[in-house]
Amino acid sequence: MPAKPSRHPLLDVRTAGILLHPTSLPSRQGAVGLGDLGPGAREFVNWMERAGVSRWQMLPVGPVGKGDSPYSGLSSFAIEPMLLSVEDLAEDGLLPKSAARTPKTDDTGRASWLTVRRWKRPRLSQAFTAFQAKRGFSSAGYRRFQRVNSDWLAEWCDFAATRSNATAADDPEGDPRYHACIQFLLDQQWSRLRAHARAHQVRLVGDLPIFCGADSADVTGHPDLFRLDRSGRPSVLTGCPPDAFTKDGQLWGHPHYRWPNHRREGFAWWKRRVRATLDRFDLVRVDHFIGFVQAFEVAGDAANARRGRWRQTPGRELLAALQADLGPLPFLAEDLGAVTPAVTKLRQDFGLPGMRILQWGFHDPLGPNGPSRDLPQFHPVDAVVYPGTHDNDTTAGWWRSLDRPSRERFTTYAGDDQSPAASMTRLAFTSPARTAIVQMQDLLELGRAARMNVPGKPKGNWTWRMRRGDDSRSLALRLHSLIAMSGRLPEG
Repeated sequence: MPAKPSRHPLLDVRTAGILLHPTSLPSRQGAVGLGDLGPGAREFVNWMERAGVSRWQMLPVGPVGKGDSPYSGLSSFAIEPMLLSVEDLAEDGLLPKSAARTPKTDDTGRASWLTVRRWKRPRLSQAFTAFQAKRGFSSAGYRRFQRVNSDWLAEWCDFAATRSNATAADDPEGDPRYHACIQFLLDQQWSRLRAHARAHQVRLVGDLPIFCGADSADVTGHPDLFRLDRSGRPSVLTGCPPDAFTKDGQLWGHPHYRWPNHRREGFAWWKRRVRATLDRFDLVRVDHFIGFVQAFEVAGDAANARRGRWRQTPGRELLAALQADLGPLPFLAEDLGAVTPAVTKLRQDFGLPGMRILQWGFHDPLGPNGPSRDLPQFHPVDAVVYPGTHDNDTTAGWWRSLDRPSRERFTTYAGDDQSPAASMTRLAFTSPARTAIVQMQDLLELGRAARMNVPGKPKGNWTWRMRRGDDSRSLALRLHSLIAMSGRLPEG
């Protein structure tokens, strides 16, 4: 390792960002059930530029699995089919304009996977038929896409076709070519969105889950890279031990990696995975970064994560291999949880910023271990600050849950001239940390009902959605003023 780690240039500037998953984009024509990659996403980029925001952070965009969770993806490489924009398909001539018309308003403030699947699947089937009729599989664009993505595309298409359980002869979801077509169209729409974002000085920030779901094309296609028993089930599960928030711990249900086999292949699968992610994003948040030092493992038949053990992982070897392949790593390290000196050293050795969560700074800032590192005055410049992440309550919900001493600490620190959410946003943007990212829910000052995820809760997550008009001109002007004052406007 070099004595002074090199840092990716996008991590070397002071910036402001918004955390918003595409499924949470507001409803508009053709975006039934949840947001997608089409005109609504590009309009949001336009709004971000007016607000002076230069980073758009998303959650994982792979095909969702159990509980519609983006962190239980069915593939580390493919994109969720329901993110495909019907409006753009109609604009590109694969659907009639009438296909994008919606029968009723879809502005409930909640995303609905059930609704979007019922409405969009027949339209995707129709687009597939049109794609074949136009000889899309013979086009230069498709052939290039197939060649560039040959290391995962067929594997995903076979998995998705088998998993669909299609019984009708005319159901295209049982045809691997259907899934190849959908991924190609998603790739086209994603490229359009990313180019639009760059043209408006917005960089996309992705999310790389450290583990893969047992029900995934990754595990099915590469069982030798995962710790499975003879029947193909996980012999060791991932999770977190019990803490102050979860008495049973968190049992994620993903199989642990068979690290010797990853070493043996020179971490080739990881390299492919990271390259595929960076084909879509400019920066990537690495989920559960502590797992690159040690990971908590639980028996494959366990009902909870009360009993388990920490086991060392070859994260340093992996990151070194990635750095040799990519140069300075464009990663944000989610170093939350059981952070040890070894975790901090690993992150610093590779020039990666860690995370600070403002909500955590006001519960017991003068505890037995000294002042909380999450208080703004202790933020290093090499950090990413959030009022809260997708796993936290909204700031308004958090404030209502505080005891009186915590409220008094926050008010003494932040003042009472603004709402708690507005004060938190100001603290984030004025932090010394180079990167500051705020959930859209906090910019809108929404309460607990707008929370994106409650860890350990199996149902009811991932459904918050903006309403039309939430991204108002007045909010953009207020944000622009604060971001300018904080020295976070994009250059140029």
